[in-house]
Amino acid sequence: MKTRFITVCLLAAFSAFIFSGCSKEGPQGPAGVKGQDATVYYSEWFSPTAWSGTPGDWYFAANAPDLTQDIVEGGVVLAYAWLVGDLYGGTSMRPMPCYAVGANWGFLIHQYGSIEFTCDMITTPDTGNKFRFIAIPGTVHATKSGAPGKISIQELRNMSYTEVCKLYNIPE
Repeated sequence: MKTRFITVCLLAAFSAFIFSGCSKEGPQGPAGVKGQDATVYYSEWFSPTAWSGTPGDWYFAANAPDLTQDIVEGGVVLAYAWLVGDLYGGTSMRPMPCYAVGANWGFLIHQYGSIEFTCDMITTPDTGNKFRFIAIPGTVHATKSGAPGKISIQELRNMSYTEVCKLYNIPE
């Protein structure tokens, strides 16, 4: 009888010990570092008023105040072209750089706040061609390093225009 009483007391003490240490909530940890809010910038579709240059080396520059030093050096800039006479018709938004309509098309940022579109066409490119850029700050879930949980530049460049617009809620 005494052994039974001791066993019951030990089981009760053990149960009290186990259940008193278990709870669904623990103490609140320290506050994390506040993240930076960032906006993805995008231009409207625009056409050049005229192309500058010579056959095989055409270009035009566009004002792009959203292309700041922080975005150009720490984020991602994507550019797209809709080209008159494109093999795929009026529904194809080509990521740049690209080859279409018998020429190479590209873009560069020669100074902050401006973007230049280029073409190596022999004849003067059509002024009806349309261009657009999307500027993604490095604080958004895209980064040059492709850190865990982030989308790399290469992954973004491999996405279609529609996928990028959908990802960042950009009207097409």
